[in-house]
Amino acid sequence: MIKPVYIIGVLDNGAAGLCHDALALIHQADVVIGASRTLALFDNEFSSTAQQRDIAAGLSKVPQWISTAQQDNLSVVVLATGDPMCHGIGRYLINKLGTDACQVIPNVSTLQLAFSRLGLAWQEVVICSAHSKDAGEWSADAGPEHGLYPLLKTVRNNNLIAMFTSPENTPDRIARMLVKAGLADDFTMSVAEALLTADENIIADLSLDDAAARRFANPNVVILQGQTANQSSLFGLADESFAQRKPDKGLITKREVRAVSLARLQLRSDSIVWDIGAGSGSVGLEAARLCNNGYVYAIEKNAADFAIAQQNRKQMAVTNYRVQHGKAPDLLSDWPDPDAVFFGGSGGELAALIRLCLSRMKPAGWLVMNFVTLENIARATQTLQELNSEWDVTQLQASRSQPILHMHRMQAENPVWIVSAQKGDADE
Repeated sequence: MIKPVYIIGVLDNGAAGLCHDALALIHQADVVIGASRTLALFDNEFSSTAQQRDIAAGLSKVPQWISTAQQDNLSVVVLATGDPMCHGIGRYLINKLGTDACQVIPNVSTLQLAFSRLGLAWQEVVICSAHSKDAGEWSADAGPEHGLYPLLKTVRNNNLIAMFTSPENTPDRIARMLVKAGLADDFTMSVAEALLTADENIIADLSLDDAAARRFANPNVVILQGQTANQSSLFGLADESFAQRKPDKGLITKREVRAVSLARLQLRSDSIVWDIGAGSGSVGLEAARLCNNGYVYAIEKNAADFAIAQQNRKQMAVTNYRVQHGKAPDLLSDWPDPDAVFFGGSGGELAALIRLCLSRMKPAGWLVMNFVTLENIARATQTLQELNSEWDVTQLQASRSQPILHMHRMQAENPVWIVSAQKGDADE
């Protein structure tokens, strides 16, 4: 019978942090695998004949080391930090070797220790990890391709976050990302440094601006606490919530039209959305707030409107939205296939854009277009007819109350046609 590999959680207090049975397994091990820092903690506990393997040689090598040792009937121990099943090596090895080939002996997680040191309950915490390759500094133009984006998304959607860091993806780098994302006033950061060592240090309740300018001892874990519950509406924001380029009327998709258009897009929390002709960004930004686990890619050809959309994104601290300056279909080839597409403006390429967007659309996705001219709605419906698409048109004309002396009258907004379409059998 093949001996199981024992995956033992250890902490920086070494042997003092282990139970008798776990320590006995380390004493008897023929092969011990771990990070060099962890191996050094137990150097006096290994058998004189024990083979030591450093994980720094490559994580992918570890399953083969274990399998080879097991075939030679050698006992194997893997030393992991804290709880091996919480963002640790445990799941990776079980997936590679199988549940029956592994036995996990967990320790207290460093996150548990950090929360205990701070006197915080942690049953509501969301856990994430930056313990990966060097992701580099975050920039205002970064998006889902950046290695730190999953952390940003987690922070944006939660109020209590615990985070494993790495020597490269440090607490100060994470703080700088959150500041650049417009979240500087929304969270405080606590950092637990070098837990269970002589250098242990707990730094509580730093502002993100302060944390961004500091340096922290490694290893460490980070705890982020939200300062205010997000009470802003996800949907149906007032037109005045958005900066606008204003001639006699604001160049913005009005709230009534925006609400119906967003409803027809059939968004999910993880939808990928294209916003073509973003204008002030009102539709795309509301879509991003609704799709908290998705992403909105927007394009705007007018330089002044592009700047205003950028201003609105920053003001609203929306982190899953990117607007680019250009004219569709330029840049669209670099975007992932959409679940939904909105046209606020077509820049004269309407028929070609309809064909392109429907050809790239994921199954069951919706294309929603707003028109105010007879010529554009005629061109759009003719193109959809040629593509054998499923489509319908809604004409929406809202009126808003306006004061007149001590009374009120109704003032009509311009009528808008909302065209909604899905792929047809003959789409190319």
